[in-house]
Amino acid sequence: MHFRYQEIASQIRHKILTGELSPHCKLPSLRSFAKQQQISLSTAQACYELLEAQGHVYVKAKSGFFVQAPHISLKTTHTDYIDFPSISREISSLDLHNQIQDASSQAQMIHLGAIQLGSPLIPIEALRRSIQRSLKHSRPEDFLYCDRQGHPRLRQALVDHWSEDAIHIAYDDIFITNGCMAALMLIIQSLTQIGDSIILPTPTFNGQLQLLANLNRKVIEIPAHHQGIDLERLEQVLKTGQAKACLLTANYQNPLGYCLTHQEKAQIAALAEKYQCFMIEDDIYGECGYELQRPLPIKHWDQAGYVIWVGSVSKSLSSAYRVGWLCLPKALQHLRSQLLAHNIIVNTPLQLGLADFIFSGGYRRHLNQLHPKLWSQVQDYVQCITEIFAKLSVELQTPQGGYALWLKLPQNLSGFELYQFALSQSISIVPGNIFGEDNKYHHYIRINAGHPLTVQVRTALQQLATWINQQTGLALSVC
Repeated sequence: MHFRYQEIASQIRHKILTGELSPHCKLPSLRSFAKQQQISLSTAQACYELLEAQGHVYVKAKSGFFVQAPHISLKTTHTDYIDFPSISREISSLDLHNQIQDASSQAQMIHLGAIQLGSPLIPIEALRRSIQRSLKHSRPEDFLYCDRQGHPRLRQALVDHWSEDAIHIAYDDIFITNGCMAALMLIIQSLTQIGDSIILPTPTFNGQLQLLANLNRKVIEIPAHHQGIDLERLEQVLKTGQAKACLLTANYQNPLGYCLTHQEKAQIAALAEKYQCFMIEDDIYGECGYELQRPLPIKHWDQAGYVIWVGSVSKSLSSAYRVGWLCLPKALQHLRSQLLAHNIIVNTPLQLGLADFIFSGGYRRHLNQLHPKLWSQVQDYVQCITEIFAKLSVELQTPQGGYALWLKLPQNLSGFELYQFALSQSISIVPGNIFGEDNKYHHYIRINAGHPLTVQVRTALQQLATWINQQTGLALSVC
């Protein structure tokens, strides 16, 4: 449940972040603000105090509250649109995907590669209490094989949780899976055959490309950039009828961090219906925004049943919780038996623990606390990167949500060579060339901002900057 002061603070914070409220401008007095918002004086004060605690406003003695100026000076990319032909093709870099995945899981690494929350952002004690409580109140049948569609208690918890965000999914349409990737694999195998083509906006999460390569599916890339997806190109490809499905992310896409507008999401749902092409919506970052209100998924505008909504708590709660789901639309109800037959049963105590965490209000409290903390932590990374890379031709744009940072290196530098150097220093990053085909993102890298910005992480970022500086000097000397 959101308190009124939190909702109003979120609205004010959005105006500050978008520039609608200028730095150092004075906010209305508490009495004026309370009158404007039709709230009590104590609620107005709680709202301002929350904004102050989050670092968005500051107080001047005897003068009132003022908008805090951004503490960063960004060198950002513009639209950064990379054009390329959208043709059906095989994925060529599976071995490299596997190598990078193995490197990102090594314990001794400084983890700037895999996108995951650091332990300070995970409500460990609350999760432990929920697991203990769910086991204490479990029934004898909970220790037998679970329903292949997922435990009824968890499915009901998710229905109730999503409804608070105006996302209405039928209880019987939810299939609990072993994480988001398992959900994607299950629906892709059910919808398509080996050799079929799937539309994919790139740059995209390298794990999606890795999955499609392992399933022997082809890909048709369409351009994506920091503002979103090339929807004109999407329709052009849909018209050809080459693709059996489209796999995309609308909310806080990895690695670009964009969030599509309501109009764009509605347009995608309409295109799916018009061309009768199923849209697999990977919404794993939907709850990783910086605002109190969760953005709606494309599924919200799906009237004909061509959008398959897929998600997980692994990015918003803990990467150790391999609990995901897919929501079967009405146009695919004939696949129900097939999905049940191939779905692998998820650990029942884990499902019950998560259900308890949701029903008890723990998950909602966690999300309300996570959003401002995540925003602050991402800003810390952006500020640090801006300072360390200030004299280098490295570009960065702050994501609209999530905690993936997409860095553009000078065109003549190789993100893969930087990745190899980083490995030699026990630093894990991800090179851009595995976020699409044809090496078109060779001069990019992705960095995880999910862990606290420690001295060790700062040192690692400085090592990356030193390498870039050295390589730039070498390139200039050759010229």
